[in-house]
Amino acid sequence: MADIPGPNVRYTLVKTVVMVGMMGAGKTAVGRALAQRLGVAFLDSDAEIEVAANRSVPEIFERDGEAFFRSRETQIIERLLIEKRCILSTGGGAFLSEKNRTNISAQGISVWLNVDIELLWSRVRSKDTRPLLRTDDPRTTLKNLYDQRVPIYSLADLTVGSAPECSIEDMVDQVIDALIARDDILEVHNA
Repeated sequence: MADIPGPNVRYTLVKTVVMVGMMGAGKTAVGRALAQRLGVAFLDSDAEIEVAANRSVPEIFERDGEAFFRSRETQIIERLLIEKRCILSTGGGAFLSEKNRTNISAQGISVWLNVDIELLWSRVRSKDTRPLLRTDDPRTTLKNLYDQRVPIYSLADLTVGSAPECSIEDMVDQVIDALIARDDILEVHNA
């Protein structure tokens, strides 16, 4: 775990940090807390898509289909990567696109929040906001998505594991440790 930074420690983000992983992995919660800790903006690609489309992600899926959504997702991620250094949370399927992975590698760094299937299920089972889980057997659907996606998520630049006992702050500490271990992402300054 990272040492709790004192009031005299500040960070400079050198590259955009892109949070990737399954739905329910904590990309938004951890990303938002990480951005606050680092003093940078937090952006969510799904939220940006919703603003651009003036409808929710489930509505986009229902009206226009997943292919349309994925195309818009790639456009939004490209734009967000070049606008400013920030913490960017992406939807669970975003990193599956080779084009998105290439853009993220060129402009930022990917951090996979690796969460096991049981913890994911406990987090998403009571939510109806996940269009891909609107099936007769959402648990099996989640497991199938997990099995398909984990090999691709493992291509991320950094991996941070999670466990049920990890708080959001614990996860932020782990992400900061991973970022500091590289010399091209995060600069630490002592005042």
